[in-house]
Amino acid sequence: MTKFEHADILDLLGGDIDDNAVMRLVFECLISGIDDDRVVSLMNLIGWRGSFSCFALGGTPADSMGATFTQISSAVRDFGGSHAIFGMYGRFVIACIELEAAVSPEIVCTAALPAFAQSEAVYLSPVREGVPGASHAVRETLFSLQAAPSLSTQSRPLRADELLPERALLGDEVAREELYRNVYLVLHGDNEDDPSYITVSTFLRHGGSLGATAKELNVHPNTVRYRLKKAAETTGWDATNPRDAFVLNTAIALGRMREAGVR
Repeated sequence: MTKFEHADILDLLGGDIDDNAVMRLVFECLISGIDDDRVVSLMNLIGWRGSFSCFALGGTPADSMGATFTQISSAVRDFGGSHAIFGMYGRFVIACIELEAAVSPEIVCTAALPAFAQSEAVYLSPVREGVPGASHAVRETLFSLQAAPSLSTQSRPLRADELLPERALLGDEVAREELYRNVYLVLHGDNEDDPSYITVSTFLRHGGSLGATAKELNVHPNTVRYRLKKAAETTGWDATNPRDAFVLNTAIALGRMREAGVR
């Protein structure tokens, strides 16, 4: 796909190359999952040129949208940055911020945290790369904020992977892909003799019963314990932990549906 010509961009913006208008359009593209060369051209207009690293930060404003924008912008400038794209989706303010100078996710988040409502969730994304990464960061922030009420207790800010199954339930394709590739496929291992998948899935199906799992698999309960420990080491999710079990159950369900051709 070719980049927008200058006249094409003018048409989209009604003939007005105003940075705020471009920023609004870029945000709408990123939040909608549009990350092609047209968006690259638009981002070039507001200074996001070449390759870049970025992260997203979002939550409910403590006061007003404008006040939250101002506080985040001030934090970015204070640490030597100059590039931040802001947008509003429902009641959430989301910012996509470029890593430059001393700007980092943790530093900006700490400085900007008072701009968000104290009783509401705040999400801080990992560092992502380029325009596709910017779209990924913005969208995972939105899905995470929408899913946050499902948690009885929340870290502040919320981080990546804390809401993977909930994001998947909301229709986040990135979360579904992550659960499939980084959990379901990892459980299956590199060879057919790897017992991780059958052990974990059987253990979960029996509600976490070591005895029932050992009986069905015809092994000693200590063997089940060992296999579960190894699976936790390889996937990062422990089937004996209730929260991790939910992640694993979701990943297994998604994997089975995908392999059956269900999308």
